[in-house]
Amino acid sequence: MGSTVEGGPPAVFDWFFEAAYPASLQEDPPILRQFPPDFRDQEALQMVPKFCFPFDVEREPPSTAVQHFTFALTDLTGTRRFGFCRLRAGAHSCLCILSHLPWFEVFYKLLNTVGDLLAQDQVSEVEELLLNLLQQPLPGTQDSLGLELVSSPSLLGIGPQVDGKASPQPRGPHTTPLPQGSGGTISNAQGVLPPAPGKSLPLSCFVAPDSGRLPSIPENRNLTELVVAVTDENIVGLFAALLAERRILLISSKLSTLTSCVHASCALLYPMHWEHVLIPTLPPHLLDYCCAPMPYLIGVHASLAERVREKALEDVVMMNVDSNTLETPFDDVQELPPEVVSLLRLRLRKVALAPGEGVSRLFLKAQALLFGGYRDALVCSPGQPVTFNEEAFLAQKPGAPLQAFHRRAVHLQLFKQFIEGRLEKLNKGEGFSDLFEQEITSSGTTSGALRSYQLWADNLKKGGGALLHSVKAKTQPAVRNMYRSAKSGLKGVQSLLMYKDGDSGLQRGGSLRAPSLTSRSDRLQQRLPITQHFGQNRPLRPSRRLQLEEKPPESLREG
Repeated sequence: MGSTVEGGPPAVFDWFFEAAYPASLQEDPPILRQFPPDFRDQEALQMVPKFCFPFDVEREPPSTAVQHFTFALTDLTGTRRFGFCRLRAGAHSCLCILSHLPWFEVFYKLLNTVGDLLAQDQVSEVEELLLNLLQQPLPGTQDSLGLELVSSPSLLGIGPQVDGKASPQPRGPHTTPLPQGSGGTISNAQGVLPPAPGKSLPLSCFVAPDSGRLPSIPENRNLTELVVAVTDENIVGLFAALLAERRILLISSKLSTLTSCVHASCALLYPMHWEHVLIPTLPPHLLDYCCAPMPYLIGVHASLAERVREKALEDVVMMNVDSNTLETPFDDVQELPPEVVSLLRLRLRKVALAPGEGVSRLFLKAQALLFGGYRDALVCSPGQPVTFNEEAFLAQKPGAPLQAFHRRAVHLQLFKQFIEGRLEKLNKGEGFSDLFEQEITSSGTTSGALRSYQLWADNLKKGGGALLHSVKAKTQPAVRNMYRSAKSGLKGVQSLLMYKDGDSGLQRGGSLRAPSLTSRSDRLQQRLPITQHFGQNRPLRPSRRLQLEEKPPESLREG
């Protein structure tokens, strides 16, 4: 599913709300309506609406078209929650859904449906739709999920995706075929509900992304916007900067393009992930975060770009999507192996013009060429946990440009996290055969050293898995202590990001972590880390499906 929550989130979404357009930068957007009615996370209620208007509301003229964009909140464990937003034409208000699931197309389409219903004053239908959505069980990690909405929001089904189509599972003993071509059946516990007079809806299908497939064009909105808006050369430059874990700013006057480029560029790193600060749209009150000394990937609306450039920014890679310019003080592209750069430059334009997985598969091939040799550095000894031999990894292809790249790569957090994840799966006896491993095998970038792992895994099964408890203690220290350098990099951020007594002080609610403040006032000491998830200071909610009250909610009623 792509969720970063261990064990999966308890529900499809956490919170839906509509925020009104603020009159000034100093004013907090008021909440017009929300669902569920008992949502009481005070920090979210106070801070999240500020992310719904990430531009200069005093200078930026309202857009004449609907805009979709996303913000992200990251907690201390790296778990992310996404805010999917629909800014109405004229920017009078913004609809937002907060969820742990990175289902961009699903939630954007759902927001359009909700927006159309609210425009017709069909508030009760919105409540019923959201209630049904909250009650749906989540699919497994390898399943897709489809929601069918036909005639009335009460006709809502859910189920796995089959051959690219939603195949909803009946919710009751009675079913009825959906309209021809819909590919499924749908019902409720009492039988099929007839369309309500004057409230019929066209068929809407919400199909969750399949985590086992690569993003494709045009199905994946983020990737499509990236290849349309950014030149091939700048995509390669952005990819190289991400691999080098730079401080990166993306600027655009269109929120949908801005956040799409941020998320799509992260997806190009597969099977690795961006492990640092991620703020797809930076709200005005958090602009000082651009001065942070650690790596980040931040999207900034063009109305705020001048204020960002006025800050003392050093060693920052800056890409203006509108003008298609990339400014960088580094030679990150030249530091990639020449064969990888040639591959990307020669083939990117051709695959970007064609529908399908061509762009994603091209960057997957590049990642296999860069990191596929990790297999040959795995040490599988009978009776011992699998470990990663960094010296063996660095000894590959001595004198070649790839070796020089590897010497830098072993210090990257994205590589260390990747290795740790692979070792964890191997030592649990799970193994893996994802798209990255398949690409390594098909491209012949490794000598096939994983055969020894198969023998090791067989011995582990015979031994009953007793070694699993000692894996973390015996794993190579360089991998176990991967965050040590990151923590040291956080030192000194206090002077840049500390809260000030005046209006220029920072506020909680971003995606950046601030260190503990040991001096200053008690008020400063009580501030949460900037990456602190809203509500993290309270006990975790039980990881079970959200229990809802039986009586119809009234929270969406304006009043």
